Amino acid sequence: MKTRVIQDDADAGESGINHGAPVVASSEAEVSASADLVWEVLTAIEQWPSWNPDVKSASMHGQLSEGTEFRWKAGPASITSTLQQVDAPVRLAWTGTTFGIEAMHVYALQAWDGVTLVRTEESYDGLLARIFRGRLQKTLEDSLETGLGHLKAEAERRTAHLAGERRS
Repeated sequence: MKTRVIQDDADAGESGINHGAPVVASSEAEVSASADLVWEVLTAIEQWPSWNPDVKSASMHGQLSEGTEFRWKAGPASITSTLQQVDAPVRLAWTGTTFGIEAMHVYALQAWDGVTLVRTEESYDGLLARIFRGRLQKTLEDSLETGLGHLKAEAERRTAHLAGERRS
């Protein structure tokens, strides 16, 4: 996995995040699992706490579709998010707010040579993001990397379990 800081003056565009926000980061990883399986893990939002120890709770009211709200708790923050893009099994994007921070988060999946390349990007905007830019930058970078690591571990665990079942 690698984390890369992206800073330029573009607004939210094709990527779905706000590249002009004070806090912007991305991370990517190759996951030894099919894009469909990674998608299944990622989009079962209410199951996030079962594989990501940083997520304490998650609930979604409605179907996995654009405009659906979900609520989740990560660390000290309770976050209300709205799905903005649902394109199975390629792209999932949402916006969310907590403590006056406006977040935009995107996951992009690409099947590639027997693995899935997963890229995640997120931006934070708002007064607190500008005031605490340095601290929030480090927090976001760490959060993306660890979250992606948990997603990778769960998808690969399920892939190994399915392979074991096929051999039985």
